[in-house]
Formats: sequence, C-alpha cells, structure tokens
Amino acid sequence: MSDISVVTEFLGWCSIINGCILAFATLMLFFAGGWAKKIHSQLSKVSMQQLDSQYFSFLANYKLAILVLNIVPYIALKIMA
Repeated sequence: MSDISVVTEFLGWCSIINGCILAFATLMLFFAGGWAKKIHSQLSKVSMQQLDSQYFSFLANYKLAILVLNIVPYIALKIMA
C-alpha cells in the first residue's frame, strides 16, 4: 500500500465523518432548535434572536472547512493517483 493511497483513504473517511457531523448538527438545530436556543442562550448570555445567525454562521463555516480541508485534497489525490 503506497503512502498516497493511505492519505487518500484517510481524507475520504474524514470527509464522510465530518459530513455526518454536519448533517447531525443541522438536523439537531432544525428539529430541536428551540431547546438548543434556550440552553445556548443561557450558557453564553447571547439573546435567542442572535443565535439564529450564529448557528447559520457555524454551519456555513464548518461546511466550508470540510470542503477546503477534506474534500478538495481528497479529489486532488484521486486525480494524482
């Protein structure tokens, strides 16, 4: 097994795991948003109205990080192999 194939497989699994975490976080915020807002508002002293934009920002940044740090290198290594 060559080094490039190990890194490619690693990035593939990282992409899958991170995608599942993103999907889980999105579903939790969609279905349990009121409950999550209440808890996060109390913990962080942020108003519930501001949490919507912070949730959206979190999901967008996480998705971008998955794309840039996992999926793009995975595709590049697949092309190289």
